[in-house]
Amino acid sequence: MEHYMLFLFFLAALTQTETWAGCHTMKYFDTIVTGPSLGLEERWFMTVGYVDDQQFVRFHNSSGSQITEPRAPWIELETPDYWERETRHLKDSQHCPMSLQNLHFNYNQSDDGGVHTLQRMYGCEVFPNGSFSTFFLRYGYDGQDKLSLDPETVIWIASDQVALNLKLKLETDRSLAERWEVYLKETCVQELLRHLEKGKKTLLRTDPPSVRVTRHITSDREVFLKCRAWGFYPSEISIIWLKDGEEQIQDTEYIETRPGGDGTFQKWAAVEMPFRNEEKYTCLIQHEGLPAPLSLKWEPQSTSNGLFMGIIAAVLLLFTAVVAGVVIWKKSTLGGKGRNYALTSEIDSAQGSDVSLTARG
Repeated sequence: MEHYMLFLFFLAALTQTETWAGCHTMKYFDTIVTGPSLGLEERWFMTVGYVDDQQFVRFHNSSGSQITEPRAPWIELETPDYWERETRHLKDSQHCPMSLQNLHFNYNQSDDGGVHTLQRMYGCEVFPNGSFSTFFLRYGYDGQDKLSLDPETVIWIASDQVALNLKLKLETDRSLAERWEVYLKETCVQELLRHLEKGKKTLLRTDPPSVRVTRHITSDREVFLKCRAWGFYPSEISIIWLKDGEEQIQDTEYIETRPGGDGTFQKWAAVEMPFRNEEKYTCLIQHEGLPAPLSLKWEPQSTSNGLFMGIIAAVLLLFTAVVAGVVIWKKSTLGGKGRNYALTSEIDSAQGSDVSLTARG
């Protein structure tokens, strides 16, 4: 469990590749962990694959089966040949050009006894028409980017001196970069298009967001308006606050888009303002599932209270009308019929009802 939580933390550190609305991506995230209980030869390894925002495969070396696991219903339709090829591919992912042993030594961590993690994220992106857009290949160590392959120049880019030494070694032999270029521009794109076709009912759907604006007053009478969107897919969404039509970048606080737990996503943006300035602010939401951008303002609580009280008044009025109708019906039915009147009066008297009193009058 500890290793899995570490994996989630480092995965978040690597998922910063942005995509334009309408584009589609396939990404793999590899994680290798070493620590006091794991030798370099018995390292913990896990890799997961995503199409857009949906995990579709997973492999980790601590599982007894040592095979790739399907993580989405649509991928289970793949052929046995695909699963054999995918398992071989993901097993090979354990062999990285960045050696953990060398990294421990170069970062003076050989004897520190701590947990260290090597990550790799790679994949490709296609335009809505299926043509190649770009690719990405990045290595990280202990949660920090160290080495990446530039998609334009296909040249390694280093972030520090240790990574620079690795870059120089890799550049003595161009074959690794060239193999990655072929895989990411061709094989990756073909696989991505195949997955989009098989999983199109899930992957190509658009669920518009549900939205709401709420107001929050702090103890010092500062006011926050929070614009929340939930239940949307895909995950790309824009939520901005406008004051008198101008975007409020500096005063807006965001949370990153998060999974909603049901295959959709959620996000909110909050803006701070002086008291009684709420009417100047508008929340603007844009999403692929919306036919047009959506504008929302905060509505004072009194409006909703008035609506609520109006509903209660209408219900009470309806109830009163029903009761009055029953009374009139009984009077018209029982008038002049002594036998029935007496029987009804006895029953009403036993119940102590207002109807019996009315009849006696």
